[in-house]
Amino acid sequence: MFTGIVRHVGRVVSVEPTAAGVRLTVDPLGWDHRPEPGDSIANAGCCLTLVEPLEKSGGMLTFDAIPETLAKTTLGTWAPGRGVNLEQAARMGDRLDGHIVQGHVDGVGTVERVETADGWRVRIGVPGEMGRYLVPKGSITVDGVSLTLAAVGGVKEGTPWFEVALIPETLARTTLKELGVGDGVNIECDITAKTVAHVVEHYLSERERD
Repeated sequence: MFTGIVRHVGRVVSVEPTAAGVRLTVDPLGWDHRPEPGDSIANAGCCLTLVEPLEKSGGMLTFDAIPETLAKTTLGTWAPGRGVNLEQAARMGDRLDGHIVQGHVDGVGTVERVETADGWRVRIGVPGEMGRYLVPKGSITVDGVSLTLAAVGGVKEGTPWFEVALIPETLARTTLKELGVGDGVNIECDITAKTVAHVVEHYLSERERD
């Protein structure tokens, strides 16, 4: 589990094809967290498992990503030099400054608008099935960053979108300041919204059968 509070930004060193998918290598760029093989780290919101000790990898973070991960995230499009929001897994007793984030990306959204004239505001379009999970003033995770939904639209039309406002602190500590129109971003909808939607849909389905 994560919180969506990005602790550090790393840089992609390489994305190499393997028999099982790809091997991702990330330079932590001085991050003081020292993970061990088997530890979970969120990479732009995608939970990946460290596969090599830092002593063997020259201090680099190495992960394996399978085809399912590549299909649901932007990871397959990453190239050397790309910035990556990093967060270590939360521990019981840690402060929950963001919201509960599983690191299980629901799909890829597309940046549709970036406004910077009067504070940063970004509009992101998402796949139609995500629309029912978008709750105004609720939580959303964009590339691993916990954000509040400032506006929601297009749900009834089947072309859902949402807007988030980015404060200077978020821009300074994450890769979101690099976003441009057309960019893909990893989206994880709030687990509470997904659970409520599932329960309601199941209840209504059962009622129709009675």
